[in-house]
Amino acid sequence: MASVSLEKVQKNYGTFNVLQAVDLEIADGEFVVLVGPSGCGKSTLLRMIAGLEEVTAGEIRIGERIVNDVAPKDRDIAMVFQSYALYPHMNVADNMGFSLTLRKTAGKTIGERVNGAANRLGLDNFLGRLPRQLSGGQRQRVAMGRAIVRDPKVFLFDEPLSNLDAKLRVHMRTEIKALHQQLKTTSVYVTHDQTEAMTMADRIVVMHDGVVQQVGAPLDLYDLPANMFVAGFIGSPGMNFLPATIRRTDSGAHAVLADGQSLPVLIDLPLSDGETVTVGLRPEHIKLAAEGGLAAQVEVVEPLGLSTQFYAQMAGQQICVFAMGRLAVSPGDQVKLSAEAGDLHLFDPKTGERIG
Repeated sequence: MASVSLEKVQKNYGTFNVLQAVDLEIADGEFVVLVGPSGCGKSTLLRMIAGLEEVTAGEIRIGERIVNDVAPKDRDIAMVFQSYALYPHMNVADNMGFSLTLRKTAGKTIGERVNGAANRLGLDNFLGRLPRQLSGGQRQRVAMGRAIVRDPKVFLFDEPLSNLDAKLRVHMRTEIKALHQQLKTTSVYVTHDQTEAMTMADRIVVMHDGVVQQVGAPLDLYDLPANMFVAGFIGSPGMNFLPATIRRTDSGAHAVLADGQSLPVLIDLPLSDGETVTVGLRPEHIKLAAEGGLAAQVEVVEPLGLSTQFYAQMAGQQICVFAMGRLAVSPGDQVKLSAEAGDLHLFDPKTGERIG
């Protein structure tokens, strides 16, 4: 195992800057997830760590060694791709052991490693099958097994669950997390799915337009997003944003919305009377109020069984509300909504940065 260090890493394609001076330290044995929308540079960064893309500027270290000019096969990493990339004419055992065969590893050692990986992944009964005789989840486990048998210093995962159906994705992400807890191998995982990031990562790296927006533990990013992009990206459903003006009175501070309704804000925040802000509210922090509260009109209701999610118009904006249980609301209903001051997130509307 080894740490991974990126210092001022940059990637250009001609005049187009894909990655902008990325600094990142990944500890030995850590599971780090790179997350962001398509085109943010996360897969490019992973491929640079793997050696599949050249580094325009900066340094990449695996352990103590600078690997900028080291060939992929000599970096002691193993990569699991979005496509399974299995050899169709080889059975599971041969697919898993192929990289060791190329290295002229002893047959006994190959057999031991393949059997060990198959046991961890529940593939013991499939070693003689061809890829076409396997399900999508089984093929992905074979691809993971092929990486495991190499016993690398670092695992790299490039959206490995994208080709699976929703139920199988949930099952496989649990398996990958459990596998990491067993192996304790440094892992870098790329996904555009923030739920995967939240449930699997020791730390999350949120990226946008080639820039790292925030790095931290999943719940730290959820509770204290650095800016509006992180706030809107982390959490499902995403955070609601409402333009407002701060008003301070003897009774406290409030964020006055576009229609004159207001929400209480923490009085110790560095805000001046009349200052414009963007209020961020997570759907699960908005409550139905028996009396008082903010007026809203329900537009769409999504009953989920265990919980209810609905969309409503409030202060000229569509907002999402999420609540546990089954709510007796229907499209067209007039409802009252409330939120605690401590649950509000305030952002600078010009820069998008968090206030306070």
